[in-house]
Amino acid sequence: MSSLTTLAIAARDGDRRALTSFVEESQVDVWRYCAYLTDPQSADDVTQDTFLRAIGSLHRFRGESDAKVWLLSIARRAAADHLRAKTRRRDLVERLRVMSPRDPDVSRSSSLELSELVSGLETDRRDAFVLTQVLGLSYDEAAHVCACPIGTIRSRVARARDQLATAIAEAERATGS
Repeated sequence: MSSLTTLAIAARDGDRRALTSFVEESQVDVWRYCAYLTDPQSADDVTQDTFLRAIGSLHRFRGESDAKVWLLSIARRAAADHLRAKTRRRDLVERLRVMSPRDPDVSRSSSLELSELVSGLETDRRDAFVLTQVLGLSYDEAAHVCACPIGTIRSRVARARDQLATAIAEAERATGS
């Protein structure tokens, strides 16, 4: 049994020092793996997500495999989730750029803080938009989550898109692009 696996088992059983040592001894390898799977700028966030996931599921670690393998498999999933989210955000910004009613050539839309724009939406529109366009739920699934008809979700998303496209165009005009 590796020393990292021993530390993971001790941490699972409540030893806080073992948990600290477990993180310290594996952090560099996890970061390097995350940097390879994503990019060096994202590696810190993905590494942190990996350890949050690992610590949260440490109680299920049985020590049947090496802790490093277990931890790196968690890092792989965290990196994949990060890349999917990054792609969704990029695709969303591109769709909004294309939809911009006043300025079809919005060049800096990706530099806008999309989360700020989305947070400016009315709650119902924001919920429908995030569920379908950011998280990728179908309109039917979003209707179940919001406990409303599917047509209501469709109209909320359409209104949110229009509002966001207008906000992007206005922000771009204000910055002079």
